[in-house]
Amino acid sequence: MQLDTTDRRILQVLQREGRISNAELAERVALSPSACHRRVQRLEAEGFIAQYVALLDPRKIGKPTTVFVEITLSSQSDEVLDAFEKAIKRIPDLLECHLMAGSADFLIKLMVEDTEDFARIHRQYLARLPGVAQMQSSFALRTVVKTTALDL
Repeated sequence: MQLDTTDRRILQVLQREGRISNAELAERVALSPSACHRRVQRLEAEGFIAQYVALLDPRKIGKPTTVFVEITLSSQSDEVLDAFEKAIKRIPDLLECHLMAGSADFLIKLMVEDTEDFARIHRQYLARLPGVAQMQSSFALRTVVKTTALDL
């Protein structure tokens, strides 16, 4: 399915205002409510809209500290990669894990209370990950730009 200009406008609005009513969305993208609803249903069915979520304020829930951890594995074998990927999914505070090209094999993102909370996660989870040869952690001092909206 190809996205036309109207589909792109719908997606742009929904990325920033996921709880907008269909009537308001239809007005913003210059469609009738029924035509807008059909398009949104099609975008969902075709997988362009993967899910709807509520984005929480990390400070309000007591997890204001962002930590990025670069992980280098001892080997790139399928067994080591599979074991690592299976284990990493069990870390409760993990937000993202990416297989990387470059000096590190994986980059993970965690949201934690503070350095003590990170030390606990490191002890209980990160230090026990299989196949890890090296780990380097970096604490974000300030978030300059943060968005979930993709440029269309």
